[in-house]
Amino acid sequence: MKIIILGAGQVGSTAAHHLARQEANEVTIVDQDPAILRELQDRLDVRTVVGHAAYPETLERAGAATSDMLIALTSSDEVNMVACQVGHTLFHIATRIARVRSAEYIATPELFSPEAVPIDVRISPEQLVTQYIQQLIHYPGSFQVLDFADGRARLVGVRTRRDGLLVNQRLRDLKTHIPNVQVRVAAIYRDGQAVPTDGDTLIRENDEIFFIAARNDIRTVMAEMRKLEPPVRRVVIAGGGNIGLRLASTLEQTNNVKVIERDRDRARRIAERLSKAIVLSGDAADEDLLLEENIDAADVFVAVTNADEANILSAMLAKDLGCKKVMALINRPSYAEMMEKSTIDVAISPQQITIGTLLALARKGDMAKVHSLRRGHAEAIEAVAHGTAETSRVVGRRIEQIQLPPGASINVIVREDQVMAAHHDTLVKADDHVVLFLTDRRQVDQVQRLFQPPGRFR
Repeated sequence: MKIIILGAGQVGSTAAHHLARQEANEVTIVDQDPAILRELQDRLDVRTVVGHAAYPETLERAGAATSDMLIALTSSDEVNMVACQVGHTLFHIATRIARVRSAEYIATPELFSPEAVPIDVRISPEQLVTQYIQQLIHYPGSFQVLDFADGRARLVGVRTRRDGLLVNQRLRDLKTHIPNVQVRVAAIYRDGQAVPTDGDTLIRENDEIFFIAARNDIRTVMAEMRKLEPPVRRVVIAGGGNIGLRLASTLEQTNNVKVIERDRDRARRIAERLSKAIVLSGDAADEDLLLEENIDAADVFVAVTNADEANILSAMLAKDLGCKKVMALINRPSYAEMMEKSTIDVAISPQQITIGTLLALARKGDMAKVHSLRRGHAEAIEAVAHGTAETSRVVGRRIEQIQLPPGASINVIVREDQVMAAHHDTLVKADDHVVLFLTDRRQVDQVQRLFQPPGRFR
């Protein structure tokens, strides 16, 4: 597939890395900074074009006339929107994706249509990150919560504790403990390495377990892995930017929320937009301020400023001062990987959260959802089965008959409103939403071929 990416920032660079190096697409990146483009060209097998992303001449030099997809990820909503308009009107690019951050645009969905601004998919990293943090707060004790099939099924990552009912027991005992719950353990990581997930696998303390279950059964399953934590009441948010404001606005109706914002004018403006949350002007890495605000009584501290270093320092300080759980927004992948081995409970990567939307659109077959896990080394995929037993590699076949690559497993099937754990004799039917886990994302191509539409077997 020929793809043009507009904008070589953090999100654009991550998208280029996945789509060019890992997905083997023909990628061209457009940016106004030649130095950034040179650095990307040294690392990736991509074409680069220096120029204004929305100008017809720039898009023409980037190969828009023969491109299949345009992904506009510049820092300007308006540039991204105009670029999609130009790509549609002049070059007839089939799929147009744009980063749109402004809440004023997002709140007006009728603006985005073929007759208005022709954007097929709008991506708001800030909105996706906000939703991601909300889910983590909703399920205390989890380090990852991801939706499938419009939220009917969820994948949850949780670290086992000694007080978990299933700890030091075999995986097959799970169905004995909760016989009426449809759940599959998708993957287990121990000391950073994947371990088998058959019935004889012994669950140990501090294992990282990813399981998939129906939304209403999540807490029941979590109780098998660790003692359930009480609901989150007190939340402290460091940073009053787009993410901090969105998060505070969402949580203030159900939680006791405090926002710490360094800029006094910005603090005053967001205080006027929030109805219940308390807004403080100050430095979130100021020990005296955190102690004064009783950080040791807070359930969650979330650092979402624009600076990775500030987020890391304030989160580590909050943890040292007694906050139960701390999260930090970290853009640099190398930082995020290091911090997850420190006192920070959850390192949040906007790029990893965003990239799944792009991967789902760029891949062959009907991929409804793609979630990148473990810093891109693993993936959870929701694929839709199409065709008949004669035209499909999965429809009309039992799970044991489907030739999955090593490291791939089918865990759950969502059929209409029914969430079913996938067993060896489960039959896949047309239009089933099949949720798979790949411990090795290099096997993605083989999974794609399984779910290619009828008549496209190769």
